[in-house]
Amino acid sequence: MKYYITFLFAFFCFGMFAQLPQGFVYVKTIIPDLKVDLKYNTENNFVGKRVDGYQSNKLILTKESALALKKVQKALLDKNLCLKVYDGYRPQRAVNHFMAWAKDLNDTINKANYYPDVDKLNLFAEDYIAKRSGHSKGSTVDVTIIDGNTGEPLDMGSAYDFFGKASWTDYNNITDTQKANRKLLLEVMTKHGFVNFYKEWWHYTLKNEPFPNTYFDFPVK
Repeated sequence: MKYYITFLFAFFCFGMFAQLPQGFVYVKTIIPDLKVDLKYNTENNFVGKRVDGYQSNKLILTKESALALKKVQKALLDKNLCLKVYDGYRPQRAVNHFMAWAKDLNDTINKANYYPDVDKLNLFAEDYIAKRSGHSKGSTVDVTIIDGNTGEPLDMGSAYDFFGKASWTDYNNITDTQKANRKLLLEVMTKHGFVNFYKEWWHYTLKNEPFPNTYFDFPVK
């Protein structure tokens, strides 16, 4: 009986993890206490529906990125804070979904919440939507910081995925507390090898990413 149970456990683990390409990991296997809320696996995003390629709330990254993120998590836990991740690896089919959505100028149901000051027609020109995403290379994450006691996100001065200057990392027209929170996130991520995209305070890419020229399309499941 013992050997049968061991076999079942091994079979379950193989089925859970074998589908990932070499070099990728489920981040929870490396950072078990990480908070994950993949927005594109829900309807709570700028598209307004679950995005193609997202089939679960399982965060996937390259192993190098996950190990670097573990160091960030440790540094924040020492301050009674914690990371929360909104997106990691993103399949190319999800990016294609974004492109199709951006081209449908009649679909503006979420404009007030996500891009009130940007014409949908200009989302490509202003680099908010692109044909390729660094996320598809597996070493980019969208993150924030949450309070270790309450689980509430720190106030960063704009919502996640807000398309506008209020989301630029060095945006000045926010409170001192909001600036300090962005600075804390920038400092701890930079210290452990990540580089910020200046138009999105939440967006970080591992500086020495292992697949700099490869865009993957396996599903998040």
